[in-house]
Amino acid sequence: MLDGEPKIHCGIEVLNKYTKEIYVMGYLIQSEAEKRLNQVRGLLKEKKLDLALVYYDEFNIGNGWYLTGWCPQFESGAVLVPRKGTPMLLGGPESEPFAKLDSAITETRNFPVFMVPDEEYPNAVIIDFQQLFAELNQTLGTVKAVGLVGADRMPAACYKGIVDGFAGVKLVDITDDYVKLRYNKSPWEIEQIRAAFGIADYCYNAMKAKVAPGVSEIEIAAAGEFAARSRGASGFGFSAIVGSGARANAVVPTASSKKVESGELVMIGLAPKINGYAGVMGDALPVNGEYSLRQQECMKHLREAFRLTKEQLVVGKTGREIDAPARAYFEKHGFSKYLVCPFVHTIGLHEAESPFFGPGSNDVLVPGMTVCVDVSFFGHPEFHGVRIETGYEITAKGAVPFSSQMDKIHTEE
Repeated sequence: MLDGEPKIHCGIEVLNKYTKEIYVMGYLIQSEAEKRLNQVRGLLKEKKLDLALVYYDEFNIGNGWYLTGWCPQFESGAVLVPRKGTPMLLGGPESEPFAKLDSAITETRNFPVFMVPDEEYPNAVIIDFQQLFAELNQTLGTVKAVGLVGADRMPAACYKGIVDGFAGVKLVDITDDYVKLRYNKSPWEIEQIRAAFGIADYCYNAMKAKVAPGVSEIEIAAAGEFAARSRGASGFGFSAIVGSGARANAVVPTASSKKVESGELVMIGLAPKINGYAGVMGDALPVNGEYSLRQQECMKHLREAFRLTKEQLVVGKTGREIDAPARAYFEKHGFSKYLVCPFVHTIGLHEAESPFFGPGSNDVLVPGMTVCVDVSFFGHPEFHGVRIETGYEITAKGAVPFSSQMDKIHTEE
């Protein structure tokens, strides 16, 4: 933490300013963990299911993190939540000590399908799903129906192991219902997101200050990453985006050794996390320090589309309604054929997560949602790729910026 800056509350034994609670594990306070487990138990009761198996790994982190405040490294795993009884982490022996230190759920079982392939752990207790099924029938009573979350993301061997090990059990996909539990954010979650956007402001300023002819994209990324980690970031929602010139056409280009050149635009983006929750910033900056007349024209169109979209962040509007004005504006000015992404998405444990408020979306904006306006186009013959992005808390009175700095930058004339 740098001197003179506000303290970011994260990690073990830190008092949370909203709840006045102590963090009893790495990133998740106890009241949030218990509330979420009870939500899942309520879903199980509604669906007449005995337990849920929630798959996750480093690339599909959100669903598991929501219950644990934790994710394994190298290995994958699942969270087992019975309708009644003690929840478990199913994973591998390499992450087991890590889980017992930092996870909100510390009862563990180890399985070959979640382990590093071909690695040996001679002192670990390793079981299969048939053995787990026998244990659950003994401790919970007869298990007849199981809800699966993230089954479409599981490796084939994992899914097969569950099917074979839980022979005779009804397996029901409850992914959509489970993910909807994450749509509306609690006050504690919003606090973490707001703190992450605060760090993103520092990242933006550091990366912008680094942009100059002859500087490498990696150096620009490093400036932002240092600004985040030195201020308490727990991680990142994506690898730093730095794409100069034609490299910006890659949509989400990670920084390369290419040196930025005079006259180019460089697209930047970073998503620092606090306690697992993401903030984000995105912009397209002139390497020279000042936009050319044509680059000014490009940014004018982006900002107008941004303003049009922000105006639609009204409680009760659907995704298709929110998306329509900026899409029509881009169509009018010839940019629609370069569109790759819709203009609004939710932000939380992932930098971009459900619901996505695109042109086919009937999802409705409600208070408690946290969203990003993310305006971009890619593949343009002159401007290549550009993106501007920041986020908002949705309240009954309107959209409240998470970053007044980035809101001003992206909405100014």
